[in-house]
Amino acid sequence: MNDLVATSNDAIAKGSQSFATAAKLMPPGIRDDTVMLYAWCRHADDVIDGQALGSRPETVLDPQARLDDLRAMTLAALQGDGPVTPPFAALRAVARRHDFPQRWPMDLIEGFAMDVEARDYRSLNDVLDYSYHVAGVVGVMMARVMGVRDDAVLDRACDLGLAFQLTNIARDVIDDAAIGRSYLPGDWLDQAGARVDGPLPSPELYGVILRLLDAAEPYYASARAGLPDLPPRCAWSIAAALRIYRAIGTKIRTGGPAAYRQRISTSKAAKVGLLAQGGWDVARSRLPGQPTSRQGLWTRPRS
Repeated sequence: MNDLVATSNDAIAKGSQSFATAAKLMPPGIRDDTVMLYAWCRHADDVIDGQALGSRPETVLDPQARLDDLRAMTLAALQGDGPVTPPFAALRAVARRHDFPQRWPMDLIEGFAMDVEARDYRSLNDVLDYSYHVAGVVGVMMARVMGVRDDAVLDRACDLGLAFQLTNIARDVIDDAAIGRSYLPGDWLDQAGARVDGPLPSPELYGVILRLLDAAEPYYASARAGLPDLPPRCAWSIAAALRIYRAIGTKIRTGGPAAYRQRISTSKAAKVGLLAQGGWDVARSRLPGQPTSRQGLWTRPRS
């Protein structure tokens, strides 16, 4: 098990600095399982996109074969006891220890199937359905690792994944277009007369990007309302991750279309400040008050 943790930590340190930073705040046992789960998620995503630890995606040959192999290996990890590679062994250990429904890891695989099928996303609900499958369900699984069993709290965890993914889509518009993908709602693009092309967003496309960032805000707020239901150190880690990811959207807002001249991310110094602010968010969340309603928000499918 220690080897799996070490391998997973190495993968996350190279593939997701934001997650690695936030994970350091968690209690050791929960941190290890969270890192192992994230390592499998990162590996699965990289397999489909032809990436190496979060590098820019590339066009891959025979993506359906990759998907079929990923689905088969995931089922083998969940259902069997035979030898599997480290990312799948990590998934097996975490899923069994925390009694995951099989549907959750397989929902993530179905999200990758949407990419392989080049699904067309016409509405915001279509984008949210995709976002659940590639990110919201990851939030649900992470929350289970942190001890959450209540469906209402798991919904808040899903909301954080949705907000993260909407922010990812806004950040990666140009890179995704380069490999023939668009996750912006098609009806929004049509209404704005916007096209996803060129090295920088046009004013029309930038307006759609801002609209998507606006759509993420109620999901960030809902996720923040779930902080009191997490163990304190886990809540701090999640609050910090929320701050770090939301800061990407802030950079897009303040930088305008020119923000896309380089990779949009938060600096190490900024992350330190956001970690501290996350601690204050947790403290405030413990004060009496009216919780943020989820009314009107997209809700994950239930088993």
